[in-house]
Amino acid sequence: MTTVTPPRQWEAAADRSAANRKLAALLAAVLGLVIVFAAGFAPSEAVHHAAHDTRHSFAFPCH
Repeated sequence: MTTVTPPRQWEAAADRSAANRKLAALLAAVLGLVIVFAAGFAPSEAVHHAAHDTRHSFAFPCH
């Protein structure tokens, strides 16, 4: 039985795909933290009340 090796182009594409997934995960995490902290420490009452229940459900202190 012979082994078939994939072309190098496939390997390069798989490496780029993995790198893109890692970058997307990192950017999503950073965006999520920015949103949580922006809503948590915003001085506006409207922003505070809009995010109040969500923050409490995630145990994020807002008082």
